[in-house]
Amino acid sequence: MSEGAEVKGASRFKDAPLFPSMRFANGFVFVSGQASVEDDRIVVGTFADEMDRSMENLKAAIGAEGLSLDDVVKVTVYVDDPSDIAEYNDLYPRYFPNRRPARTTLTGCLGGVIKFEIDAIAAVRPISGQSDPTG
Repeated sequence: MSEGAEVKGASRFKDAPLFPSMRFANGFVFVSGQASVEDDRIVVGTFADEMDRSMENLKAAIGAEGLSLDDVVKVTVYVDDPSDIAEYNDLYPRYFPNRRPARTTLTGCLGGVIKFEIDAIAAVRPISGQSDPTG
């Protein structure tokens, strides 16, 4: 895959008009924000429901590129209501039981429309028997 190339994954992860849903650079896949969306519509629910749908969307997006949550090295998480942070911290280890990525969490920035959103950076595994050119 060439430097800066857009990643072509599952067709359900369409690029937005102003940015790609994923982009490859320097041995990493950068995944744009994943929220509680299904069939191009927001699915509203409890905080846990929306977090689960968002995480399933992230897993599917990187899974389409042969990666898993174990390959995620950094996440930025947006939690709309600061009172949901305790629940977020309780649920988070379910999605990253083996390797927890570096994490930044921001609150009060989703405008009350959705409760949770996550973007991620995942490391692309080198092909078996080859070294990783990015070190």
